[in-house]
Amino acid sequence: MRPNEQSNADEQQLEALGHTGELKRNFSPLSMLGLAFAILNSWTALSASLSLALPSGGSTSVVWGLVTAGICNLCLAASLAEFLSAYPTAGGQYHWVAVISWKRWVPLLSWITGWINVSGWIALVASGGLLGSQLIVGAISLYKPDYTPERWHQFLIYVAYNVIAFVINAFLNSALPYVNKAAITWSITGFVVISITVLACASPNYASGRFVFADFINETGWPDGIAWLLGLLQGGLSLTGYDAVAHMIEEIPNASVEGPKIMIYCVGIGTFTGFVFLLVLLFVSGGDSESIISSTAGPVLQILYNATSSRAGAVCLLMFPLICLLFATTSIMTTSSRMTYAFARDRGLPRSSFFAKVHHKLGLPLNALILTTVLVVIFGCIFLGSSSAFNAIISASVVALGVSYAIPIAINCLQGRKKLPPRAFVLPTPFAWFANILGVVYVIITTVLFVFPPELPVTGSNMNYCIVAFAIIIIISTVQWFVDGRKNFTGPREDMGLEVVEAVATQQSGSDLVDSKTSAEEMGSRG
Repeated sequence: MRPNEQSNADEQQLEALGHTGELKRNFSPLSMLGLAFAILNSWTALSASLSLALPSGGSTSVVWGLVTAGICNLCLAASLAEFLSAYPTAGGQYHWVAVISWKRWVPLLSWITGWINVSGWIALVASGGLLGSQLIVGAISLYKPDYTPERWHQFLIYVAYNVIAFVINAFLNSALPYVNKAAITWSITGFVVISITVLACASPNYASGRFVFADFINETGWPDGIAWLLGLLQGGLSLTGYDAVAHMIEEIPNASVEGPKIMIYCVGIGTFTGFVFLLVLLFVSGGDSESIISSTAGPVLQILYNATSSRAGAVCLLMFPLICLLFATTSIMTTSSRMTYAFARDRGLPRSSFFAKVHHKLGLPLNALILTTVLVVIFGCIFLGSSSAFNAIISASVVALGVSYAIPIAINCLQGRKKLPPRAFVLPTPFAWFANILGVVYVIITTVLFVFPPELPVTGSNMNYCIVAFAIIIIISTVQWFVDGRKNFTGPREDMGLEVVEAVATQQSGSDLVDSKTSAEEMGSRG
C-alpha cells in the first residue's frame, strides 16, 4: 500500500474507533522500536537498580528474577498485542476495557483502568530521574569517599533530568523520531562497549559460576522465599512500559500490523540484552556481594571500578547508562503525555477539554505534557522525606502498569476470549490461554509483593509508601468519579466493533488491491 493510501486507511480505522487523528504519523517502525526500547532500556535499568535485587536474594534474584519477569512479561505483551491489533488507539488499556466489558460496567471499569494507567506512567517518568541521580551521586562518592549525599542533592539532579526531557518534548517534537533512533543506537553501543571493556579488563579474574548463578543472600529481614520474590522488582522495572507502543500508536503508519510486532520485539530484545549484561557484570564483579551492596558509589559503579581498577575508566563507562536514562526519561515523558491526552480526550480527567488540546504550532498535546512534568516534580518530593522513596516510586510504576495490563486480559478471559474482532495479529488459542493466565497470575503476585516494605523491621523512613501513593490515586479518582465522571464519562465509543472490522477489512483489501495492481504494472513493464 502506498504511503498516502496507508495513511488514509489508518485514519479511517481511527475514526471507526471514535476519534479524529490530530497527531502526525511521523514515527517509522524503527523509530517506534527505538522509543519502546529507550523506555525499557533493560540493561541500563537493570544495572542502575541492582540495589533492589542484590539484598533480596543476591545473584539468584538478579539473574533468575529477570528470566522469570521476562517470560511473564512476554506473555503479557503478546496478550496485549492482540488488543492493539484490534483497536490501535492511544487510549490503550482503558479503551480496550471499554469495548470488551459488560455494558453495565463499561464506564466504571474504563475509568478505573485509565486512572491507574495514567498514574503508572507518571510514576515511571519519575524512575528515570531517580536512577540517573543515584548514578551521579555514586560517581561523586567514588572520587570523594567522605562525601555525604543529601536527599536534596539527588532531588535537584532528578528535577534537571525531567526539565531537560520536557524541553526536548516540547520544542523538538518533530525531531523525536531521530532522538529515538539515536537512543537505540546509543543504548546498543553502550551495551557492547561496556561488556567488551569490563570483560577484557577483568580477565582472567572472573567470579565463579556458582557466584553468578547460585549465590543467595538475604539482608531484608523477610523469610528467604519472600525476599527472593521482592527481588523481582528489579526485573519488573526493566521490562515494564511496553504499552508505550499503544499510546503512541496514532503516530505510526500501518498501526494494526506494526504495533503488535514492536510491542513483542522490545520485550524480547530487552530480556535478552538485560540477561547477557547482568551475566557480564556479575562475572567481573569480584564475587563479593556484601562489598558491592555496601559501596557508597552504588552497585553498578563499584562493579565497573572492580573490573577496570580505574576510577576514571569506571566513570567514563558510566556515561553510557547516564545518557541512556536521559533518553529513557524523554521517551517515557512523551508516552505519558500522550496517555494523559488520550484519557482527557474521552473526558476522564478534571478540565479534560484543556488537557485534550493539541498545540497546533508545536504539534503535540502541550497542556498534557506540562501536567505530566509538574506532577512528576511533585511526586519526586516524596524523596525528600523518605529513604525508601526510591522503592516506593518504582514499585508504584511497576504495580500500576502491571494492573492496567491485567485488567483487559482478565476481562477477555472471563468472557471466553470471544470479544476481540478479526485482526491482523492472532495468538494460537492454546498458547493464548496460557499466556493470558500466566500474565494475570504474575500481576496478582507482584502487586501484592511490591507494596511490602523492602526490609524489616518497618519504620517510618523505610516504609514502602507505594501503598500511600495508591491510596491517594484511589481517593482522587473516586471523588472525581462522583463529582464529574459518572455524569460525563461514558468511556470510548462502545458501538465500534463492526466499524473496526470494516475498517480493517478495507485496509487489508486495499493493500491486496494495490499489491495486485503493482504486480500487474511490473509484469507489464517487463513485457
